[in-house]
Amino acid sequence: MLRHPRRLLAAALALSAGAAGLVLAGTADAATTLGASAAEKGRYFGAAIAAGRLGDATYTRLLTTEFTSVTPENEMKWDATEPQQGRFTFTNGDRILNQGLSNGSKVRGHALLWHAQQPGWAQSLSGSALRTAAINHVTQVATHYRGKIYAWDVVNEAFADGGSGGRRDSNLQRTGNDWIEAAFRAARAADPGAKLCYNDYNTDGINAKSTGIYTMVRDFKARGVPIDCVGFQSHLGTGVDSTYQANLQRFADLGVDVQITELDVAQGANQANIYATVTRACLAVARCTGITVWGIRDTDSWRTGDNPLLFDGSGNRKAAYTSVLNALNAGGTTTPTSSPTSTPTSVPSAGCSATVSLNSWNGGYVATVRVRAGSSAVNGWTVTVALPGGSALTGVWSATGSGTSGTVSFGNVAYNGQIPAGGSTEFGFQGTGSGPTATPACRAS
Repeated sequence: MLRHPRRLLAAALALSAGAAGLVLAGTADAATTLGASAAEKGRYFGAAIAAGRLGDATYTRLLTTEFTSVTPENEMKWDATEPQQGRFTFTNGDRILNQGLSNGSKVRGHALLWHAQQPGWAQSLSGSALRTAAINHVTQVATHYRGKIYAWDVVNEAFADGGSGGRRDSNLQRTGNDWIEAAFRAARAADPGAKLCYNDYNTDGINAKSTGIYTMVRDFKARGVPIDCVGFQSHLGTGVDSTYQANLQRFADLGVDVQITELDVAQGANQANIYATVTRACLAVARCTGITVWGIRDTDSWRTGDNPLLFDGSGNRKAAYTSVLNALNAGGTTTPTSSPTSTPTSVPSAGCSATVSLNSWNGGYVATVRVRAGSSAVNGWTVTVALPGGSALTGVWSATGSGTSGTVSFGNVAYNGQIPAGGSTEFGFQGTGSGPTATPACRAS
């Protein structure tokens, strides 16, 4: 997300008084916070936060009670983490990380490489010198946070606006068209457990820009370039594209997760409905793993005057909040299934169980494994998977792996070992050949 203004659809009308009269749908035992309701659907509901606001009591109260994922607004970007070449500073990034982990939240890393918010020394480089510095930056930052980040926005906003569907001209792009691939490969080597995402804006429907990104992701998946997710920023104005859900689904069908990463909506008569529409779209797409709003209160937003968030400046819930909670409580897809190939199991009375879903193509596959706790909480888990003959692992995320063929084992990483009773978490792996069809075995620690 940019610090400076970006061209946006303008807000149209003040929030209608009638919208404020929305009532909470559902039964008496419906979840009463965003994070709790999203978790019931196997998803997270997160917020972008700033280290400088963590001393604000209202801000931190809303953060810790409503949200189950955090994203640093600026604290993990290039200018913040490597202000001088080769000299890294992680103080504020660590503060965001520790705030999230202390609350049991996922942490999304944002962002390893971006054409904006580069330190001055990087802006002065070009060609091979810049490429070397950029890949070193990815490696050093991802290594520092290894095993602690749920998902990284590895590359941010690398595609151009307009009708071409092509890449943005930037100093990074001028190092060679393979710079995005190189960044993803470096991030995977540095932190094999993190999900690796591409993130962009103005991709909230099927258009030239989103199709350009779709073509890149399809190519990456076909060639084994490690990419696990695509982020859709969704800085919205007075409406939402009619192809929003279909766009999410077509990316999910490539075998990647999709995430709403920077959601905010200009205040107006339709704000609550737009928020609800986006929430329902995520729930309808099995591989939409979560939603992040870009800020907590309207006064925290980068969109000055738009009042685009779920809480007003005093921390009061807005009609938009109620519409999101209603949509979450109304339900939706709860078990990600990327293809008809799925092997469900019943939940044991204790311990854990696992199911696997496959997205396959000729010569390869991506497997998503859901680990579910039984009647007791799980404080660590190991999942064993039997791979068919000729299958070999090429990548693992959100887990540690042992073995590459035959019977392989996976263990939890720092952020997903603790699962409440009846709750679940996910990890994934990619391989060549045919994917597993037998039910995985799960053992709770």
